Amino acid sequence: MATLLAGTMLSGIAHAQTTPAQPAPTAPVQVAPVAPPQEVRTIRSLRVEGSQRIEPETVLSYTRLRTGETYTNESIDQAIKDLLASDLLADVSIEGVETGDLVIRIRENPVINRVIFEGNKRLKQDKIQKEVKLAPRQIFTRTAVRADIARIIELYRRQGRFAATVEPKMVSLDQNRVDVIFEINEGPKSKVRQINIIGNEVFSDDKLRGEMATKTANLWHLMSSNTSYDQDRLAYDQQKLRQFYLTNGYADFRVISAVAELTPDKKDFIITYVVEEGPRYKFGPVTVDSGIRDFDEKKLAAALPIKEGQWYNAKAVEDTVEQLSETAGAFGYAFANVQPDFQRDRDALTMGINFNIGETNRTYIERIDITGNRVTQDKVIRREFRVAEGDAFNTFLVKRSQDRINSLGYFQDKFEIERKEGSSPDRIVLAANVEEKPNGELTLSAGFSSLERFILQAAIRQRNFRGMGQTLSASVDYSSYSKSVELGFTEPYLFDTNIALGGTIFRRDYNAFNYIGSDRNTTYSQVSTGFQLVAGMPLTEYWTVSGRYTLMQDDVSLDKSSFYSDIDGDGTLECDPLKAGRYYCEAVGKRLTSLLGVSLIYDSLNSRLRPTRGQRMSAGVDFAGLGGDVRYLRARFDGDKYWNVGKGFIFSLSAEGGYIHSLEGDKGPGIDPVRITDRFYLGEPQFRGFDIRGVGPRVQRFSYTGDPLAGTQMLITDRDQIMDDALGGKAYYLAKAELEIPLGAGAAEMGLRPSIFVQAGGLFGITRPGKTIEFQQLTDSSGNPVFNADGSPTLLPKDNFIKDADGNQLFIFTDPTTGAQASTPCSVGFGTTTANCVGTSINTIYNVPTQPFFERFVGDSARPRLSVGFGVNWNSPFGPLRIDVAKALLHDKGDDTKLVTFNVGTQF
Repeated sequence: MATLLAGTMLSGIAHAQTTPAQPAPTAPVQVAPVAPPQEVRTIRSLRVEGSQRIEPETVLSYTRLRTGETYTNESIDQAIKDLLASDLLADVSIEGVETGDLVIRIRENPVINRVIFEGNKRLKQDKIQKEVKLAPRQIFTRTAVRADIARIIELYRRQGRFAATVEPKMVSLDQNRVDVIFEINEGPKSKVRQINIIGNEVFSDDKLRGEMATKTANLWHLMSSNTSYDQDRLAYDQQKLRQFYLTNGYADFRVISAVAELTPDKKDFIITYVVEEGPRYKFGPVTVDSGIRDFDEKKLAAALPIKEGQWYNAKAVEDTVEQLSETAGAFGYAFANVQPDFQRDRDALTMGINFNIGETNRTYIERIDITGNRVTQDKVIRREFRVAEGDAFNTFLVKRSQDRINSLGYFQDKFEIERKEGSSPDRIVLAANVEEKPNGELTLSAGFSSLERFILQAAIRQRNFRGMGQTLSASVDYSSYSKSVELGFTEPYLFDTNIALGGTIFRRDYNAFNYIGSDRNTTYSQVSTGFQLVAGMPLTEYWTVSGRYTLMQDDVSLDKSSFYSDIDGDGTLECDPLKAGRYYCEAVGKRLTSLLGVSLIYDSLNSRLRPTRGQRMSAGVDFAGLGGDVRYLRARFDGDKYWNVGKGFIFSLSAEGGYIHSLEGDKGPGIDPVRITDRFYLGEPQFRGFDIRGVGPRVQRFSYTGDPLAGTQMLITDRDQIMDDALGGKAYYLAKAELEIPLGAGAAEMGLRPSIFVQAGGLFGITRPGKTIEFQQLTDSSGNPVFNADGSPTLLPKDNFIKDADGNQLFIFTDPTTGAQASTPCSVGFGTTTANCVGTSINTIYNVPTQPFFERFVGDSARPRLSVGFGVNWNSPFGPLRIDVAKALLHDKGDDTKLVTFNVGTQF
C-alpha cells in the first residue's frame, strides 16, 4: 500500500511538470504508518495455575494453545476470550508470552451454595424455582444471573405486575462458595385503566367491551380477576371480537391493530383497538354434497339449522359441521370429514355454503384401551361402555358411554373418550385415559343450621370399595332435634349382572316441634329402627325398575312432664289433649311398618353428581300392610330437567308430588286415618322462603285475655303467644325453576356456585281435626251468640270438677278459725271420707275451670304458594355451605315464612 501511495504521488508530480502551470491550493500529503510484522514464537511449555475443581486439561481444551505450536499476541488474546466465554472462570491472565513458557493463571467462578428469594409474596417460592436455572452446586456466572432475573420479571409480567424489579446480591463464603440472593420488589398489579375502540359504528364501545375477557379496573369489576393486563388475554380478546362480529353476520371484520400502552407510572395499561367492521352478510344457498352413499343430500340440507336468507352466523356454521359429523358418526362413519365451502357474493352481500362430506369407510371399533386406573378394576369401566370391540362405531353410544363413566364420580371432571385411528382405515380405537380421584370420604364436622341448630356429624364412605364400584358407608349425626346412626352397602352389578342390590340398617331419633312465637318447643319424639333392601334392574339404556322392602319399628312418645295429666283423677297419667292436642295424643304408641315399594326411573343425565343437561324422572308406589300395624298406599313422582344455555349458565326445572291413602278403617269424626307420622310435610329446606314445616294444614291456638262476662274478652294475637302445630298433609306438589350463574375462574376454584330460583308448591288434604275441647259460647237474652269486639266468639271457661281416686266429687273446706283450705269429699263439714264428715260448714264444689282458648284450623288448601330468591353453594373449608335468601310472594293463612336460611357442616 505504501508503494501504491508513492507511485500515485510521483505520478501527480510528473503530471504537474508537463502541464501548464495553474494556480492550485497546496495541501500536505499524509502517509499511513506501516504496521510492523507480528513476531511469531513457539510455545516451549504450557501449564495452568489456580485451578481448584477444574482439571488443567479441561481448561486447556477451551483454547487452541498447544506445546510446540506457534503463537502470536493475537492468539493469546483469543485464548483469554475463549476461556472467559466458557462461564467457568471469573478471571484469566497469561504470563510468559515473551519467553514461550506460558502460564495460564485462572480464578474459578464460585460454586452456588444456596439460591434465596426475598420479597416474593404473590408468587410462591416453588413456582419461581421451577423457572430459574441457577441451583445449588452449580457454577455461578453473571450471565446466568442476568438470565434468571429476566425469567423472574417475566413471571411477574404474566401476573400483570409490570413494575416488578429484581436486585441480585452475592454473599461470598469459604471454599469459593456463594449464596445468591434475589431481592424482589413485586410492585402493584398493573390494571387495565381504559379500553378504547376505534372504527366501530354498528356496535357501541360498551357492547364490545362486554364481549371481551379483559375488564377495566373499576367498582363494577371489583371481584373480577380479569382487570389485570395479560398479553395472552389481549390476543384472546381479539379472537372474541372477531367471533362476535362473525356470529352477527360481519364476515369481513378484522382487527387492524391492538396496542397496549403502559402508563408512565407503570401502574396501568391503556388498550386501544382499531377495527374495521365491513358490511353485513346473509346466508346464500345452503347445500350438502355427500361422498357417503347412505346419505340423501337433499334431506340433509333440509334438516340443517341454517337457512338461506338468515343473517350469516359463523357459530351456526361450526355447529352445523359438528351436527353433520355426529350424524355421520351415528351411522358408523367415525372419520367423516365435513368441510364447508364458502361462496361469498360481495355485491349481493350473501354467503353461500356447500357442506362437503368426504367419502369414507364405515368404521368398526378395533379395541377399547383403558389406562390410568390404578385402583378401579377394568370391568368397572368397561361395563359402562355402550359399545363393544367389534361393533360399528356410533357417536351417540360413545357419548353416552362417556356420560356414564363421568356419572360414576371416580375420575377426573370432564372425562372424555379419545378416538384414535386403528390398524386400518375402517378401524378405530377408543381410549379411556382416566385419572382416579380419592373416592374415600371421611367427614368429621361441626356446624350450625337454621333448621337444626348445632350439628355434629361423623361419616365414612367409600364409593369405589375395593375398586369394584361398590359403595360402603357409615354415618352418625347428632343435632338438637335429630340423631341417627346408619350403615349401608350397595353392589351395583350383582354377580356381574345388571342387577343392583343394596341395603341399609338404621336408627333415627327425631324430635318434632311446634312454635310458640319464635320459640321452638319439642312436641313428640319418634324413634325409628329398621332396615331397607333395594334392588334395581335396567330395562333399557335409560329406563330402570327399582324395588324396595322396608321393615321399621316406630315408637312415638310425648314428654310426660309436659303433656301428661291425671285426667280421670285415678292417679294414672295420660296424654292430655289440652296440653298436647288431640292429634298428637292419637299418634302416641309403638307401630311396626312393613313396606313394599316399586319405582320406575328414567335417567338421561350427563352426570349424577352435577348435571348440566339431560333429565331424570321417577314414579313410585309404596304399599304398607304386608304384615305390621300400619296399612296405607303411597304414590310419589319427581322429575328434573337440565339445559346448558351457554356461557356456563345452567337452567333446570324440577317437579315432585305425592299422595298417601290409608287402607285402615274409619277412626271417628275429626280423626284422619293417616297418622301424623306418615304424612307429607313441606317447608325448609326443600321449599325455600318458608320455615321448617311452614306450609300446609296446621292448628293455631289463641288464648284470651279479659273477662267474658264484663265484655272485655279479647283474643291474644301476638305471634309470640300463639301455639302453632303443623299437621302435615296427604297430598303435596312442589315445582322449581333455577338458573345457575357462572363466575370467574377464581370464584369457580373456590367452589362458589350462585343461582336464582322461583318455587311453587302446596300441601293439603287431611280431615279437619275436631276441637280439643268445646267451650260454651255466651249468649244474649234472646239466645243469640255473643262475639267480642275483635270478632272472636265470647267463650266461657269450662268447668272441670275434681274427683278423688274413688270417683267422689271433691269440695273445698275453709277452716273458720285459721282460714286454711283443704279438699274433702264432704259437701258439709270436713272428713277424709263421706262416712266421717264432721261439722256444719257448707263447702264449695272443687272446680278448676279450663280457661277458654280459640283453635283455628288453617292452611289446608291446594292453592300454590310462591317464592323467589337467590342462593349460593360454597365448598368451604368447614364443609358444604348453602345460603339462600328467598321471599314468599304467595302464602296462605297460617304459613310460616322465612327470609334467610343457611346450613354449614352438612347437607340436607
